[in-house]
Amino acid sequence: MRTATPALEREAVVARFADVRRRTLELVGVLDWETLRRQHIPLLSPMVWDLGHIGNFEEQWIHQRLAGSPPLVEGLHRMFDPVANPRATRAGLPLPTGEELLAYLARVRETTLAVLASGTDGGDPRLVEDGFVYEMVAEHEEQHQETLLQCMQVLDAPSYSPARRRELPAGRPVSRDMVAVPAGPFRMGWQRRGFAYDNELPPHEVEVAAFRIDRFPVTHGDYLGFVEDGGYARRELWQPAGWAFREREALEAPRHWRRAAGGGWEARFMDRVLPLADAADLPVVHVCYWEADAFARWAGKRLPGEAEWEKAALWDPAAGAARPWPWGEEPPTPERANVDQLGFAPAPVGAYPRGASAFGVEQLVGDVWEWTSSDFGGYPGFDAYPYDDYSKNWFGDDYKVLRGGSWATRPAVARGTFRNWDYAIRRQIFSGFRCALDAG
Repeated sequence: MRTATPALEREAVVARFADVRRRTLELVGVLDWETLRRQHIPLLSPMVWDLGHIGNFEEQWIHQRLAGSPPLVEGLHRMFDPVANPRATRAGLPLPTGEELLAYLARVRETTLAVLASGTDGGDPRLVEDGFVYEMVAEHEEQHQETLLQCMQVLDAPSYSPARRRELPAGRPVSRDMVAVPAGPFRMGWQRRGFAYDNELPPHEVEVAAFRIDRFPVTHGDYLGFVEDGGYARRELWQPAGWAFREREALEAPRHWRRAAGGGWEARFMDRVLPLADAADLPVVHVCYWEADAFARWAGKRLPGEAEWEKAALWDPAAGAARPWPWGEEPPTPERANVDQLGFAPAPVGAYPRGASAFGVEQLVGDVWEWTSSDFGGYPGFDAYPYDDYSKNWFGDDYKVLRGGSWATRPAVARGTFRNWDYAIRRQIFSGFRCALDAG
């Protein structure tokens, strides 16, 4: 079966794919092959595995699924299958050399452009409607760019030094109050045309009790108060599973904090190390769910539920409708949010007044993924599409939902309805949080 793909749409897809691939190669281009090949921590793949998986995912969905063609290289699907090969095992795979990998990526892209030109839909018109499968492949690569950046962040000696970076704006004097969000229903989930993952759908009405939410994410300075008040030693602040993890890992501070030579703490952001005094206004990052939950208890607050977070972020009570981003209809720009990777750190609180939601909550998109108290599951009426492994197979109370994107997230992935999820113990991700309270 074939469907006509207008020339302008094809041109947009070609440009989108070229932009995404340029960024991937720019990020890894400053690293030598040995660094890309090595597994730096068990929680993260060798970076070359992620690169091969990016290409193989594109091949499977476009060359094989749409065009119905056989694999370009036998055995690669098995090698780059994330379920068959857990992360800790991937260094032992017969991974391609740099030359082989680049040749494979180029060959896959050549076939992708040929399929795009032909308009083949693989017998499923939904796959190509509004460019669905092409945007899915692009966003998949962008999500793996963030995974690659996680691996680059754990590099220490020497640390990762990017080819270029964007200077982040300064903060401004701000009120660190909480914002009241009134009780009532709102419509949750993706509500427009264009690509969204199955777990963002379908839109549905949710009744939310009145609550208050922090205007800004918790900062390094805020979190230092928790550390200095013995928060990591006070068992009453931690849930049992969180305390067991804290003891097992001997946690005493967020990942990438370290003791400074002259005393006190400093934090590392890629190749930049800042004393905590200089990072005090930056949203805290690389904390797990259990750390966020313990801090919230210490502060006399709690973590917001996912519906609370989305209502505070996207609901416009005057219009009685949800926005796709906190500020409105326009995608993220450097004036509204710290996304798109090139800042290589969170921005100070108060840096993006133009990014405020209708309720006046700020920095909900970018900087740090924000832990919520919600388990990952499907919305009412959930329909797994186009495959179970993206969302459905991960539903359950093993995973907590994170919202909002981070500085390492590309703009398309940072839409307000995007749902990230991970184990409560994960700290290598660019994760932070803000707190909430019941109203009253």
